[in-house]
Amino acid sequence: MNDTTQRPPLPDRLSIDPRSPYFNAAIFEHEVGIRLNDKERTDVDEYCISEGWIKVPAGKALDRKGNPLLTKVKGKVEAFYK
Repeated sequence: MNDTTQRPPLPDRLSIDPRSPYFNAAIFEHEVGIRLNDKERTDVDEYCISEGWIKVPAGKALDRKGNPLLTKVKGKVEAFYK
C-alpha cells in the first residue's frame, strides 16, 4: 500500500471532542488506532501517551449536558495509523 498523502505525526495527547484544546481535525482524516497494554481499544475518547492513560465512556451514564461520563484507564498507551 502506497500512500501518496503525508500523514501528520500523532500528538502526545489527542481528543475526539471538537470542544477540547487537544482536538486536531487533520489527524481524524485518517483512521487512528489505540492500544492499551498491547490490546487494541475502539472506544477511546481521549488519550495521553506520556502520562499513560486513556478516557473511555462509563457505560450509558450521561452528564447534565448529555455527554457521556468518562473513566480514566491507566496503562501503556500506543497510538498508530491503521
